[in-house]
Amino acid sequence: MSVVVATNRVSPFLSAALGSLAVQTHPRVETIVVDDGSPDPSAIDAAVANALPSARILRHAPAGVSAARNAGAAAASGELLVFFDDDDLSHPERLARQAAQLTSAPDAVACYCGMRTIDADDNVLIEADQTAVRDRFDVARRRTGILLGNLMIRRADFEAVGGFDVELRLAEDLDLVLSLSERGDFVFSPETLFDYRLHGANTTSRHRELTHSIHRIVRAHLRRAQAGGDAPLVSAHRESLRANGRYAWWGALRHARAEARARRWGSAASDVLWALRFAPLAPADAILQRLRETRA
Repeated sequence: MSVVVATNRVSPFLSAALGSLAVQTHPRVETIVVDDGSPDPSAIDAAVANALPSARILRHAPAGVSAARNAGAAAASGELLVFFDDDDLSHPERLARQAAQLTSAPDAVACYCGMRTIDADDNVLIEADQTAVRDRFDVARRRTGILLGNLMIRRADFEAVGGFDVELRLAEDLDLVLSLSERGDFVFSPETLFDYRLHGANTTSRHRELTHSIHRIVRAHLRRAQAGGDAPLVSAHRESLRANGRYAWWGALRHARAEARARRWGSAASDVLWALRFAPLAPADAILQRLRETRA
């Protein structure tokens, strides 16, 4: 099994992230840290030496996270791949339990696990709420809580879909997950085994860019489903697009409230106007969604 940690910075959480890999109960874990043109390679060297001396460091000219992860996967020897960010945490049993799930499901392409959201001080913000997928349409709808951080992927399937699209700088994991779902099943390890860290430097804070990237990726997969005459998959992708519209409003209003508290009224108004242009029907859709959930 191989874990690829791609970084282009000296993250204050890198040592903790690597430390969580150092205490894994799985007996054979290869860790490759890909330095994607960080400004201070010596700091990465020090973090690796202190937290996980067995890890191999791969220097990579700055080319973006997708290219860095692909390079790490190409250098890895394991038949199972995990892609780990430099600010997240894996619980000690995480890799062993996910590997066992994949061993028991030889036709599955990947396994995902329960995931909490924590803050910069390790406080739990959101408890794990992932659910088991029924089929590829659940994956396309994006209702299941599958992210790159809580995934373990078979190398053969990762290579078969071409790895990460190097043209993508945001939501590249969504593109990979959607491509993998067309090759086979995802199995679920329901235990809470992974912590996703939410803090000011996360790419998820760039809500406008992330929303636009998700929209482009889902539209591309939607067009492929239409070309293949796959009506159920088309419907699932359209549902995903509506969910992205609701996320656009959630992100915009969250940021607008923060800007208003800081009395940056123009910035707050700009976020609301952007959401109105991007997804004008999303507020009504959110109300209908809430009514459907209440009735269910």
